[in-house]
Amino acid sequence: MQLLRALVPPPGVVRVLTVSNLARTVGNGFLLSVSVLYFIRAVHVPAAQVGLGLTVSAVLGMAVSIPAGQLSDKLGSRTASIAFGVLQGLLVCGYALAGGFAGFLAVVSLAAMADSASTAARGALIADALPPGERVRARAYLQSVINVGLSGGTLLGGVALTADSRTVYTAMLLGAGALFVLGGLSCFALPAPAQSAEAAGERARHVLRDVPYLAVSALNAVLVLGTDALLTAALPIWIADRTDAPVSVYAAIMFLNTAMCVLFQVRLSRGAEDVRGGARAMRRSGLVLALACGIFALSAGQPAWVAAACLLAGAFVQVIGEMLHSAGSWALSYDLAPAQAHGQYQGLFGLTQRAGAAVTPALTTALLIGWGSAGWLVFAAVLLAGGLATPAVARWAERNRPFATERTAAEPAATAA
Repeated sequence: MQLLRALVPPPGVVRVLTVSNLARTVGNGFLLSVSVLYFIRAVHVPAAQVGLGLTVSAVLGMAVSIPAGQLSDKLGSRTASIAFGVLQGLLVCGYALAGGFAGFLAVVSLAAMADSASTAARGALIADALPPGERVRARAYLQSVINVGLSGGTLLGGVALTADSRTVYTAMLLGAGALFVLGGLSCFALPAPAQSAEAAGERARHVLRDVPYLAVSALNAVLVLGTDALLTAALPIWIADRTDAPVSVYAAIMFLNTAMCVLFQVRLSRGAEDVRGGARAMRRSGLVLALACGIFALSAGQPAWVAAACLLAGAFVQVIGEMLHSAGSWALSYDLAPAQAHGQYQGLFGLTQRAGAAVTPALTTALLIGWGSAGWLVFAAVLLAGGLATPAVARWAERNRPFATERTAAEPAATAA
């Protein structure tokens, strides 16, 4: 009971953001479960064209991350979060009106760009609405909600799929759009910033000129290779092609991952509230993810029950590394960014997350399916190198910040007091 009570977000800003996130993630669960089948079975877009359209939309979503973050900095993160959230919801409702490949491509591309823009704005909103020391804990609550919302939305969508009718598909898509709109509008409950940094006359250099921050972001992309996409893209293929474990073990692995993230993300985020703590969490993440890869490698050539045990043990270790990575990446993305440009800096960090997830399927297929257990060891070495390099690069980025962050600016005042 005490563990469950600890999952309830504190009242105020974090609770409002949690409710908003829950609406959005349930909507995402609906989309994940029904959108592809809707376009294939109801709109009659060929499967190959659906795959092409989703790839194009993912690339466009990454392309707008930084410009959308800049727009968020100009409009204000609260205003941008509302606007992008409502826009995304309306575009998702537009899925129900799409006809043929051209309509499908247009609506999924626009929706992906709106989702990317909303992600950047909402990341900045957390920075604007909360003091530095509370942001990572807030993100941990929101990450727990993401797992709950996605699971619930996907489950409900899966139940709806049993009807396999255009009417049900359309209803689910309209429901998803309404939830995105609700998630955006709920940000009205947050207090508006008293004064924007731009209004105060402060300016930040473009994030792409901040080489140390780019380096930290690149290492983040490396560690992303060992998180969600590893489980969703690589592990099912590995289980089916390289082990004698029953494929049903994959369902247990996904349940374990979701349950662990819901129950322990907040707890494992403690101590990662600043640059030093975040870098330490990223280093530990690299070590733990590398260990998980080694355990997964042991499942090849084993009897079914041994292979299943190795896979479950590897999944347990992997989710710990995933949660450490989340906490560390949140701390570094916020504390190394200027106060007046959280939108574009969150946009870049979101871009690295998407890029890492996009590369993972092709990379893991080539390594793991092509090389077998040796591929896991190569993958482990990459993750280990990324984790071990992060503290030194983070210290370099901290030394070379050309601005005073909220945390450092507050220290003299606290000392004087």
